[in-house]
Amino acid sequence: MKQLVILSGKGGTGKTTVTAALAHLASQSHRVVLADADVDAANLGLVLSPVTEATSDFMGGKVAEIDPTACIACGRCAEVCRFGAVRPGEVYAVDSLDCEGCAACFYECPVQAITMVPQHAGQWFIASTRYGPLYHAHLFAGQENSGKLVTLVKQMARLRALEESADLLLVDGPPGIGCPVIAALSGADLVLIVTEPTVSGVHDLVRILGLAAHFKTRAVVLLNKADLSPVHAEAVVAACAAREALVVGHLPYDPEVTASMVRGEPVTTGDGPLNAALRQVWAVLVEQLAL
Repeated sequence: MKQLVILSGKGGTGKTTVTAALAHLASQSHRVVLADADVDAANLGLVLSPVTEATSDFMGGKVAEIDPTACIACGRCAEVCRFGAVRPGEVYAVDSLDCEGCAACFYECPVQAITMVPQHAGQWFIASTRYGPLYHAHLFAGQENSGKLVTLVKQMARLRALEESADLLLVDGPPGIGCPVIAALSGADLVLIVTEPTVSGVHDLVRILGLAAHFKTRAVVLLNKADLSPVHAEAVVAACAAREALVVGHLPYDPEVTASMVRGEPVTTGDGPLNAALRQVWAVLVEQLAL
């Protein structure tokens, strides 16, 4: 089983559009398991029309909670809290929105009136699609530990792929270079970086290539909407050449993308120049992954 992770140094490059198209193409000849690792804004389902089969809660970090019947109002918890989360009074209390879960107050309380309570931080889902099972998640607003939730989604998807002897685990990763991205690229056989011909596209491509190199993960690059700015497209190619990163394709701008999104279908189910270009890209990826 091979693991292909789709990343982008920035949002809006067309990463999910490409992932949905590759899911469609891969499913025609291989057994595929899908994972949407963008837990802050999962949207692969908008194209794949998943049917939810199971929902599970995700428990994130812990926050402090003071038992009012045990609190002696000594104030030690407020003294050690660096985040101003403890509210003084006749009985002290913790503002869960300000609490960072450091547990300093828990260890310092002389009467053990404080407990660390796990937070319901989100949910993760198992769904079926016409291209294979899909694992995805939703992190609640303001919650942390998105990297932990990404790891959970990937682990469950990987177990499903192994159980079903799937050929490919296809992961739609989050944008950027932070903790969720690091969790997404962990264990990848190949990372496909989708970029665009803009100043920010080139800048963030360099960052994500550096991240992949740091973790010794093989990365290739796909240039989307390449014909919109030849100058910046050349800059993308030059950046890849300087870092010995293979450019697996140049995708044209195609209005069919919008039409396919309205239909709720991958762009490769329609007509147009992008369809043919993506099929060529998939052929290159099959060679790179030795599928």
